Amino acid sequence: MEEKRRYVVMALLFACAAIPAHAADKVTVVPVQFKAGASNATLKGNFSGYDSVQYTLSARQGQQMTVNITGSSNANFNIFPPGVSPGSGTALANGSVGSAWNGALPETGKYIVQVFQMRASARRGEKVPYTISFEIK
Repeated sequence: MEEKRRYVVMALLFACAAIPAHAADKVTVVPVQFKAGASNATLKGNFSGYDSVQYTLSARQGQQMTVNITGSSNANFNIFPPGVSPGSGTALANGSVGSAWNGALPETGKYIVQVFQMRASARRGEKVPYTISFEIK
C-alpha cells in the first residue's frame, strides 16, 4: 500500500511540473507631471495582451478633470479615486477611444487612470498604441 501511495504522489508531482507557469501581467506605472503653469499633459504609450498602464496624478476635491484617449480602438481607461486601485475597488469612471470623461473630483489625493484593453483582444495579444491627455482645472 505504501508503494502505491508513493506512486500516486510522484504522479501528482510530475503532473504539476507539466503545468506551464504564467508570467504576471506587466503593469507600468507612470506619474503624470504638468509643466509649470500648465493644466494639461499629453502622453503616448503602448502595451499588448493583458498588460496595462497606470497613470497617477494628484488633484484636489472639486477640480474638474478631463481624460481623453485616442489611437487603437482597443484602448480603454478606468479612473480610480484616492485609496482605490485596480482590482481593489470600483472605478470612479471609465472611457474609451471616442468616449472621453469629464467630471468633478470627489476628493483630494492621488488618482489612478488605468489604460487597458478588453479581454477578447487581450487574449489575442493585440498591440495597443495610444495617446492619452489629462486636463485638471
